[in-house]
Amino acid sequence: MVGYPESLTDPSYYGQILVQTYPLIGNYAVSSHKITNNFGIPLHFESDRIQVTGYCISELQKNPSHWAQEETLDEWLKKEKVPGIYGIDTRELTKKLRIKGVMLGILNIAEEIDMQEIESKTNSIEDPNTRNLVKTVSVDKVVEYNSGNSPKVVLIDCGVKFGILRELLARNVDVIRVPYDFSAEKILSYNPAGIVVSNGPGDPKMCVKTIETVRGFLETDIPLMGICLGNQILGLAAGGDTYKLKFGHRAQNHPCMDLQTKNVYITTQNHGYTIKPESLENTNFVVSHINVNDKTVEGIRHKSKPVFGVQWHPEGPGPLESGFLFDNFIRGIKNVVQ
Repeated sequence: MVGYPESLTDPSYYGQILVQTYPLIGNYAVSSHKITNNFGIPLHFESDRIQVTGYCISELQKNPSHWAQEETLDEWLKKEKVPGIYGIDTRELTKKLRIKGVMLGILNIAEEIDMQEIESKTNSIEDPNTRNLVKTVSVDKVVEYNSGNSPKVVLIDCGVKFGILRELLARNVDVIRVPYDFSAEKILSYNPAGIVVSNGPGDPKMCVKTIETVRGFLETDIPLMGICLGNQILGLAAGGDTYKLKFGHRAQNHPCMDLQTKNVYITTQNHGYTIKPESLENTNFVVSHINVNDKTVEGIRHKSKPVFGVQWHPEGPGPLESGFLFDNFIRGIKNVVQ
């Protein structure tokens, strides 16, 4: 019902057709990017543009009502040249996806649809996961956010959500946002007190340079936090392995269990890959969290260093009850600095 501006602008959805099951979308329109926090980061979007390749909903609200609305959902999609479709049974489509798994698809916009042409194209659809999608959504130069405080945190941008930036800056650290392929030497030149590896789209094994960089940091005592794709990259850097899930985890209702405390947190997720738990057996990492629904890996941690990752998004949008993970990361930084 809510959160479609955040979903559409989430870089982790880059290259995908997004299907939303709630029957009415667009009822509160689209607000302005000018509504920001103190650092100029928009509050109601997760990046500067729509990231999905196509959008599929059941019913479009063309006459929304909201005090902060700047344009309708339809106007926004047209402005950014992103095709969308409404008027179909998205819940029935979701049932098919829940049986067959994530599928390649075509969203064709035209005055007349040639079904034979569509069917002929289905055999040659490019799998976006065969490309380095992270390269497209990462920044191409360093961006600095100065909170007026220290210490410094380097954020490796693999397609970072604005929510992660907001959470870090709210905890009074300076953030240095660097491209995904930045070398360890360049990152160390900023003398970071901690490092965060962000979320992002696609197969983590395509991020060869990022994995190499993170592997180098595992030889140091610098605190490190991986989020979503960042968690997978951390696992690969440690010597583990990843695989593609049949369905993937999406939306805001996934229960995850801390294997130490047995506490369960309701989480926001958006990923199609995860870590093979058995691949960590001969590494310095252990599985820290699992998904209650399908028992897949939802988090890992180093056995002795302040290094950990989670497969979900503690920054939301949605449940924020695991936001303390950012506090744990900052605490680890301060302990090392002291």
